[in-house]
Parts: sequence; C-alpha cells; structure tokens
Amino acid sequence: MDNYNKGENKPKSPGTNRPKMPFNLYWIYLLVFGAIVGMYFFTDNSVTKEVAWSDFQGYVRGNSISKIVVDNKNNTLKAYIRPDSIKNVYKKDAESAGSNPSIIVRIPSADKFSDFYDQVSAEYKYDIDVSYETSTSAVEILLSFLPVILIFALFIYMMRRMSGAGGGGGGGVFSVGKSKAQLYDKGSDLRVTFKDVAGLSEAKEEIEEIVEFLKNPSRYTEIGGKIPKGALLVGPPGTGKTLLAKAVAGEANVPFFSLSGSDFVEMFVGVGASRVRDLFKQAKEKSPCIIFIDEIDAIGRARGRNLNMGSNDERENTLNQLLTEMDGFGTNSGVILLAATNRADILDKALLRAGRFDRQITVDLPDLNDRKEIFKVHLRPVKIDDTVDVEFLARQTPGFSGADIANVCNEAALIAARKEKKVVQKEDFTDAVDRIVGGLEKKNKITTLDERKTIAVHEAGHATLSWFLQYANPLVKVTIVPRGKALGAAWYLPEERQITTKEQMLDEMCALLGGRAAEEVFIGHISSGAANDLERVTKQAYAMISYLGMSEKLPNLSYYDSSGEGYGFTKPYSEETALLIDKEVQNMINGQYERAKQLLRQHSDGHGKLANLLVAEEVIFSDDLKKVFGERRWASRSEELLKETEEPPLNVEIEIKEENISGIINKEEHSE
Repeated sequence: MDNYNKGENKPKSPGTNRPKMPFNLYWIYLLVFGAIVGMYFFTDNSVTKEVAWSDFQGYVRGNSISKIVVDNKNNTLKAYIRPDSIKNVYKKDAESAGSNPSIIVRIPSADKFSDFYDQVSAEYKYDIDVSYETSTSAVEILLSFLPVILIFALFIYMMRRMSGAGGGGGGGVFSVGKSKAQLYDKGSDLRVTFKDVAGLSEAKEEIEEIVEFLKNPSRYTEIGGKIPKGALLVGPPGTGKTLLAKAVAGEANVPFFSLSGSDFVEMFVGVGASRVRDLFKQAKEKSPCIIFIDEIDAIGRARGRNLNMGSNDERENTLNQLLTEMDGFGTNSGVILLAATNRADILDKALLRAGRFDRQITVDLPDLNDRKEIFKVHLRPVKIDDTVDVEFLARQTPGFSGADIANVCNEAALIAARKEKKVVQKEDFTDAVDRIVGGLEKKNKITTLDERKTIAVHEAGHATLSWFLQYANPLVKVTIVPRGKALGAAWYLPEERQITTKEQMLDEMCALLGGRAAEEVFIGHISSGAANDLERVTKQAYAMISYLGMSEKLPNLSYYDSSGEGYGFTKPYSEETALLIDKEVQNMINGQYERAKQLLRQHSDGHGKLANLLVAEEVIFSDDLKKVFGERRWASRSEELLKETEEPPLNVEIEIKEENISGIINKEEHSE
C-alpha cells in the first residue's frame, strides 16, 4: 500500500486509513433492553433493615407490622413497617427510611413463627397480612429469563445477517438486489488469452476488435465511428463461446464483469431488475469495461411466450430493465456487453436489434483446419510419442466440438495411464474416441448364438449397402461387441459438405434401412434392433418433405419456422395436407426399403461372408470389405484424404449425430 498522499510526499499519520466502524442501531436496542432489565431487578426505593428475632417479636406485639412475607426455603421473613411506627423501628434513621420500609428477620423455623403468630393473633387480635413463599436466587432469575435473552440475541444475529453483517457485506436480505457479477479488474491473474483459443478465426477477429475499441477508442472515433454497445456469441454447446469471453477478460486491460443469466433470477419480486440496475451502476463507475452474461436466454427469452398468464412476470421485468439499461435515455459510454447463448432463436427481438447487440458472432463447430489447431492446444500438456499424428486425429473427428476434442485428449491420457504407459500413443486416442462415442465396451454381456447371428446379419446389411450406394458414407468399422446401450454398431466417415442433395439423402436413408432389410431377406423375420434406424429414417423423411420441399406432390413447400416463434396450437397446413405428408413419407421410406432389399439380394453372397466374418471376428474394417467386394466404385473426398495421410485404414469409432444434412457424423446402432 502507498504510504504517501496524492500530490504530496508526506507520510500519512498513523490510523488515517483505518476504516471507520459502522454505526449499528441494534446496539442501542440492546442497551435499552439491558437498562429495562436492570431497573426491573435492581431498582427499589424502600429501605430494608435486618433485626433479631426477639426484636421482631416486640414489634409484632407493639402493632408495628403491617405485612409479613415468610421465606420457607431460607427461614427468613420480610416484615413491612406501619407508617406510624417507622420512628419506633428506625429511630434516628426514620427520615431516610422511605415510604415503604421493611425489616429482615432470621426465624428459628417456619413452625416456630406459625406458633408465635397464632399466639399473638389470639391474644391481640391484630390484622397482619401473612404470606408464605419460596425465594429464588439471582441465578434462578437469570435462568428464568434465559429464553427471552436467547430470543433477543437471535433477533440481533438475524438482523445483522440480513443487513449484510453490519452493513459491510452482501448476501443478506437487504442486499439481495445487489449484482452477483464477478469482477476481474485491471491486472487480474487470468491465464486464458487469445493464444489459448484455437480456430474460430473470424469470431476471434471480431472479439479482438472489440478489445481494441476499449484500448484505443480514439482510433475509431476520430473518423466518426462509434464503439459497439454489445456482441452476442451464438453457437452450439462446446464450441468455445465462454472460452472466448475468458480470453477477452485475459487480454483486455479493462475491468471485466462476468455472470450468468440465472444470477438475475431470485424468488423475490423485483430482485432481477434491481440486480441489473446495480450491475450497470458498477460498470459505469468502472468504465471503460466489459460485461459478460453467459446463457443470456435465461432472462432474454421472447416476451409473451411463457405460460404465466399473470401481468407481473419477474423474468419479463428483468428483461425490460436490461433493455432499458442497454439503450435507454441514460448513457452507458464505455460499457460493452458480451453475451453467449446456444438458443438465439428464442431471444426477444428487442434484445437483438442494432443499438443493443450490434453484432451477432456465430461460433460454429470447427472444420478440419480448426480441429487441427484445437488438438494442438489440448495436446500441449499431454506427453505423446511420434505415432500420434495431429492431422490424422483431426480428420477422424468430424463434427466434434472443442469440448469434445478436449475430452478425447483427456480420455486418451487416462487410458494410457491405466495401461501404465509413460506417453500417450495413437491407439490410446482411437480407444478414447471409441469410449466417448460408443460408450463402455461390454465384452462380458451375455448374448445367445442366435442373437449374435441376427446382429451380425443386421450390421452386415448396413455395411453392404454403404459399399454399393454412391452417396452413402464410407464405412470405417463394424462391430457386434456390445458398447453402451447398443448391441452392435457401424461407423462411417461422412464428407464435410455444406449442402446435401436429394439423391445423397435417399442413399443415406437406404443404407440406414439395410439392417432391417437384411433381417427380412436373410433371416425371414424382423427384430427390435432396428428401432434407432427407423427413428432416424422417419425424422429424415419428414424433414425432406415438410421442411426441404423434396416431395413430388408437395414440391417447394416448407413448413419450418426458422424464427422460433412457432405456430401456437395450430398447424400451418390443413388436415388434407397432413394426410398427404404422411402418405409421402410412407412412400419414400417404402421405396428405399424395397431398394435396400433388392441390393442385398444382388449381393447376397458377399453379405453372407461378412456376416460369418463378424460372428467369428466380432470386428471388421474397410479392408475386410475390399477383400469380399473388391474396390469401392465411388471414392469420396473423405477416403481420398485418408489415403493422403499414408495411414492404415481407420480403426476408430466416429461420433453419432442425426444432422446428416449438415455433413456431421453418422452412426448406425443395433439397439437392445
């Protein structure tokens, strides 16, 4: 800490910087309570005098006593003096005796006093009020008041907690409206920088420009430009949106407020809006600065869509306050808002307009080059040998997000450590992909011979069709070893294409139906193992007809709502159109199913060899299909890339995805 005042070189006097103790009103309450208790127990305006038993007997016979209180426990009594007898008892101290003086007498016993009183009453007929009681000590009195004291102490404690521990901290009831944002001020020890964010070159360029805005604003404002007020990071889960924000915090030499959208949500009405106000108040005091709200869809959902029919919706109030703070009458110069979400379609339109979130930065799944860069980042702390080829790994993981790649690297290291290796090798990475994509291998799962044959026929059907269909994804691996919930699986390596034709989608659909078709053609009955295949085929067929306009009877029509607003409780088409869509879906699926059976009958010998090989070996690869069917007629771009790597045929399992249109990974399962 600096010991010198600003502008002067004089040392500060000791105690100058000591924080003042906050004044707490509850201490006054405590003092008042103590004073009342003290007055109750210790205040007495009368005088008490101790006398002997014989003197007391004389006072009674002289009719100087008006009231007697006998203490059975301590064998004492307290006698109150008549006003006209005060001088007789106190003599020269009568003037200071007070208005209600008394005397204390030690008696032989309560029985002796009772006998004496009966004798005096019979002889003199005096009217003396006599009562018997058991006295309590000071300790007993305190114990009797202990519950009251505890309740009062608990009250003081709770009030201090609710007021934020004496007004010094947050988290209490009275500070519930305060922002929960975590502040990373200038010079904070943040280890994440843009060097740690691999790939995402376009998104990084946009984010780096925002940081440059704050570092050197004059460069842009001198020619009439304005600093953007907000940027929204949009993309699938695990693509690095939050990581980009952390890199901004690490790179920008400005205060950085970080919080989640759920931090505004509380059970008390009005708390969310209050926290928004407090957040921007702190940000204005620290400007220029950056505010980052992760998962902003928690409060930014479009208004009017919720099921709450009441007029006072807390979430909408919070959103309204956020909209006002971002672009209201007040100025927020120097405050830039970053937000991240993977559900941009449900956000309120007022939140997305220019002037609030001026930029929407899309953070997509990484392509081949991006995956190579991401692997290099996550392999830095991992000890690998020369067998690990980063480019080969990147080509084997199409559709993997940055989080998936990080998980692969970590799982490979764990597998190598489990095998007591000193370095991580290529086979550890292939095993890691198998483990992550397909689940835990269950070699000891009990299956009968008939079940194994059925599974082998099913998976061989997929493999056969994928080999002879032009646009089907090339086969990588087929196994009948149970893994996860699947009894068997086939892995493919699809092309990473941006658009997909109808012919390509029909070939993929035909290959998916190859398992069920093989069961019917070669076994004579069908099983429940094709449940996953049928689900995916049905979804794809409805998407082709209802969304992509690929139907002959319903051409160029799309009933998909990309705005995310939905159609409420009504369909955008009539009942007749719905019936026509169902018929078109059925015809499309039936056509590809008959096509699959026809191809399988043409190549029944090769299919039988594959099925027998699967039963014997449990796992087959693309080389085995070449031995049975010969070279594949149509070589995909993915297969050409594999040849360029000079690596043996791929021995990994590729991740299961349903988005075939996007060119993401495809897998077929033989479910239980």
